[in-house]
Amino acid sequence: MNDMDERQRTRRPGGRSARVGAQVHQAVTALISERGYGHFTVAEVAARAGVADSSIYRRWGSLEDLLSEVALTRLNAQSPMPDTGTLAGDLHAYAANVAREITGPDGLALVRLAVVLTGTGRQGRQARDGLRDERTRQMQSMLDRAVERGEPAPDALDVLDHILAPMYIRVLFGMELAPDYVDGLVDRLL
Repeated sequence: MNDMDERQRTRRPGGRSARVGAQVHQAVTALISERGYGHFTVAEVAARAGVADSSIYRRWGSLEDLLSEVALTRLNAQSPMPDTGTLAGDLHAYAANVAREITGPDGLALVRLAVVLTGTGRQGRQARDGLRDERTRQMQSMLDRAVERGEPAPDALDVLDHILAPMYIRVLFGMELAPDYVDGLVDRLL
């Protein structure tokens, strides 16, 4: 076996590295749900994930870098952009998906993590900016499709201000996100 074969054999997409990453992400999310931000250490994350502390430091460098990655990965992976054929249908489906995710088992913990990270220096600001930019990009693709169909479309920032922001605030303050409330946000924007 030559060196190239050996390197290719040791790279295992979806292998141990992916499993460790998933275990660590889940451990962080669980600890945030249970204790909140700032009330656990890398050692506790490692113990919960079943990995060595050194694995976390080697891969992420610091707890803040790990938390930033968890927030970006988990929140960016959520809320796929629907394509129902109309902007109203897309926005209603998107808002319902976001509401379901942020009220789900890990939703509040991840929303809180995203909020807390914004005040933790450069890394937190990068996490915040990355999340905002990705959400804006996703929403813009949905809005661009509507314009291509000949529908008038609001600005992506209007979607954020009039649909997403009220839902996130309600969740942060422990208020209900009833389907009729979520639908009303979309209807008022349109």
